[in-house]
Amino acid sequence: MSTSVVLPNANIPLSKVKIPLPVASSKLVGNFCNYDSIGNRSFCIEALSTPEAVVAKDLTQLGILIMKLGVPNAKAALNIYNEMIRKPSSPQLLKVLNYCVEAYKYASLSFGMVSLELVEDPQVANYDVTVIDLEITNCEMELLDAKLQEPWLLAGNRFMHYYIAVGF
Repeated sequence: MSTSVVLPNANIPLSKVKIPLPVASSKLVGNFCNYDSIGNRSFCIEALSTPEAVVAKDLTQLGILIMKLGVPNAKAALNIYNEMIRKPSSPQLLKVLNYCVEAYKYASLSFGMVSLELVEDPQVANYDVTVIDLEITNCEMELLDAKLQEPWLLAGNRFMHYYIAVGF
């Protein structure tokens, strides 16, 4: 059972992202979300309030779930950027939007790849999550340099950073 959400204030038709309905978090989730490296504890608890997270037996299973949850959220942001590209804009803005499209394509593919790597090679998985973060950060910098500071775009990037921080 799931519910659909979209990024707020987008004013653009978006594909809906499926997120599970919240359930009581497990002790593993609670402990994990209390780590100092988790920047946004409430996001962590909310994102991991799923039946899959409750039954996770260890941090590896939890990490795999986090990365799998990142995929549809990266794809939703990608859809926003693709939709913006279809609207008339300046060459400079088009360049920035294309940069962000590539960053989010990379993020959506990499989240899926990292979920597989966590079992085989956690160090490679950690490196790949770092690269996702760098790509999204560079997208943000491009947006800011172009003075495209739409709150809903910046919020979408911040939301992606939360998934990255939780999965790191």
